[in-house]
Parts: sequence; C-alpha cells; structure tokens
Amino acid sequence: MKLSAEISAFQGRLGHRFADPALLVRALTHASVASPAKLDNQRLEFLGDRVLGLVLAETLLTADAAATEGQLAPRFNALVRKETCADVARQIGLGDVLRLGRSEMMSGGRRKEAVLGDAMEAVIAAVYLDAGLIAARDMVRRLWGARVADVADDARDAKTSLQEWVQARGLPPPDYVEIARDGPDHAPIFTIEVRLASGEVERAQAGAKRQAEQAAAKALLARMENNDD
Repeated sequence: MKLSAEISAFQGRLGHRFADPALLVRALTHASVASPAKLDNQRLEFLGDRVLGLVLAETLLTADAAATEGQLAPRFNALVRKETCADVARQIGLGDVLRLGRSEMMSGGRRKEAVLGDAMEAVIAAVYLDAGLIAARDMVRRLWGARVADVADDARDAKTSLQEWVQARGLPPPDYVEIARDGPDHAPIFTIEVRLASGEVERAQAGAKRQAEQAAAKALLARMENNDD
C-alpha cells in the first residue's frame, strides 16, 4: 500500500516505519468513516490500551524501584488517561492525518480529546502488531519520556489536594464557577474560577471543564502552599 505524503511524514514523527502500512491506515481511521468491512480503529484502540498499560507499568517500576503500589497507581493512571494520550497525539500531529467521516470532521473531531486519545492507542497497537512489543515499548517510552519523569508531581489530583488543604484548616470546600465559555460549539474554551471562603481565587482556561477546574485548583494550591512556607 502506498501511503500519502502526509501519512509518510507522520511515520517520521512517530519514529516507526511500517512493514505493513495498512495497519497504520486502519489505526488512523475513525468509526465515522463509512466502510462495508468496518475497517476502523476501534479494535486496535482496545489492544493499544492494554499494550500502553503494560509498557508504562513496567517503565514506572523500573524508574522508581523504591515506590510502593500506592505511589505507583496514581502515576500510572495519570500516564494512561485519555487526556494524556490526546496530548501525545497533538505532540506528533496525529489529528492532521486522521481519517474522519464528514459529520465528525465538521464537529471538530481532529481536536476532540476522545478521538485523539483513542487514535493514539490504536497507533500503539498498530506498531505492536507490525513489529512486536519491543518496538511498541521503545516508541511509547520515547513519546511519553518527559511525562514519566514528571509524573510524580502530575499524578496529584489538584482538586482533591486543594479540598484536603482547606479541610485541614477548617474551611468549607472550594467553589468552582464557570466564568466564560468561548469559541465554537465544537471546540469550546472554558474559563473556570475556583474560590475559597477565605477570599482567595484563581482562574484557568481549557478545552474541557474538568481540565480547567484542575488547572485552577493546581494554581491556587501552589499559591497557598507557597504562602504557608
């Protein structure tokens, strides 16, 4: 199978040249693309999720031999969650080469967290089927490398940590308020403000409410902890 110039360039960003290019094309094909044989990426996404989990579990164990299961679990969850997969997909321009049906394309599918995250997992499965576990592991470790190094901090759930911080000081739980929603319906940007009963506030923006709440909570928690110091 001859690949388009765009998908050939994507192979370079991915760091793997496929012996069977049809696997890559399937990994990049969303279920919204009409196909009698239903050759979309859903089954590959199922497999890729498991390959990613195995690789990252092994990587975390190797990276920190002293970490307990209780420390490793939140780090693992932070690395395999859909938002992280979507971030990696954006890093390598996966959205640019996705094959989408017209309706999905018109609704901003190339930027959707779930679409990008699922496609990233499908690509991992495609590499695994094309060249085996070692090739898939090498690719995942290369693309996730900096995230693995920083995951001990990133794994903290900022909203939970902030709530624990205020409870320890006898304050009511934080309030999260949607201040604004900008952009088109298919790609909104949310502005969220977190407020404490003691008067402190922080704002953050993101393409999903949950992400904006987490970012606002993280910023406020960092400021309050610095004040404590």
